[in-house]
Amino acid sequence: MEIIGKRIREQRELQNLKQETLAEMVEISNTHMSQIERGKKEPSINCFIRIVNALNIPADFILRDELKNSSPIFLNDITEKMTQLTNEQVEFVTDLFNVVLLNFSKAEKANE
Repeated sequence: MEIIGKRIREQRELQNLKQETLAEMVEISNTHMSQIERGKKEPSINCFIRIVNALNIPADFILRDELKNSSPIFLNDITEKMTQLTNEQVEFVTDLFNVVLLNFSKAEKANE
């Protein structure tokens, strides 16, 4: 629950929302929201849905470490971000990605 709470807090902060503002949007107390963000309380499914809807984020973005098949959310997120880049930026990110993959491959071969 700590990771889930941390992700909720991070998304709230990225959107420059105060904790009490998000709590109001979700119709829970600020204390309850604080407990969720600190991983002390588990939100009900209804509360969780209200949180992700208020933050306008996919639920699996918050749950990605808990889900066995969450890779599509990463791909969707990457694709969405890539569409916002210029052609030069896309080329740079693609080159960087290829370098990372090459280094992963080299590391795997070295560990064999």
